[in-house]
Amino acid sequence: MARVLIVYAHPEPRSFNGAMLSLAKRTFESLGDELRISDLYAMSFDPVARASDFKSREQEDRLDYFAEQRHGYATGSLASDITAEIAKVSWCDLLILQFPLYWFSLPAILKGWIDRVFVPGFAFGAGKWYERGGLCGKRAMLVTTMSAYPQMMAPDGLNGLLEVNLWPVQNGVLAFCGFDILEPFIADSVTHVDDAARAGILERYERRLRHLAEERPLPFHRREEFDRHWRMKPEVEPRTVGHFFGRVPDDVVARLRRAGPPKS
Repeated sequence: MARVLIVYAHPEPRSFNGAMLSLAKRTFESLGDELRISDLYAMSFDPVARASDFKSREQEDRLDYFAEQRHGYATGSLASDITAEIAKVSWCDLLILQFPLYWFSLPAILKGWIDRVFVPGFAFGAGKWYERGGLCGKRAMLVTTMSAYPQMMAPDGLNGLLEVNLWPVQNGVLAFCGFDILEPFIADSVTHVDDAARAGILERYERRLRHLAEERPLPFHRREEFDRHWRMKPEVEPRTVGHFFGRVPDDVVARLRRAGPPKS
């Protein structure tokens, strides 16, 4: 039996995203798993970082939000909505972030949830990064819907490789904080396909949920694979989308970064 937290970020309960949430609820309950849901829009969760996030402050003359997060967690003086979400993340074995892909990224309300809840001292900090992160031993998975066709999100597609879009969340948030990350579930083209196709997506999602316990995490890099200058060791083969330039000489990388569009 697993303890599952779904953090759900869609404003319309009758959406396809909402249907996926209902399906997940039924499926996890049928498996005997414990499930909690943070429905951010229904909760009117405030995504904005504010001075009022702290019941007491280490510095009153200026707001250093990061430092106050660390102080607030250490002293138990974080705002109650933050501590409630921290408690849910602490409780779960599996965290699912479910959202529609907005502008190649997360909806603002979900990004704000991460900003306010993954505080230093709890999720990371003081050497607690990656496989030593504050949330190591837990698993995480992204579940997203999008209107784009799958071929648009291919390496040679119009929008580029989908994994590049998901990299800031999967590596920069989840892997950084210590999660083992499962392959994301992508529901593509949902606004362009018929009801039968959408039913097929739901069936595929249910099959996936029923076998999550058997899945192996994606192969993200570990800290020990980097040297004291934070560069990948020569013997390590890059294996993530964020490190595919790992064996390209620095001058070539610099040239690619500053290159403009091709001349006609």
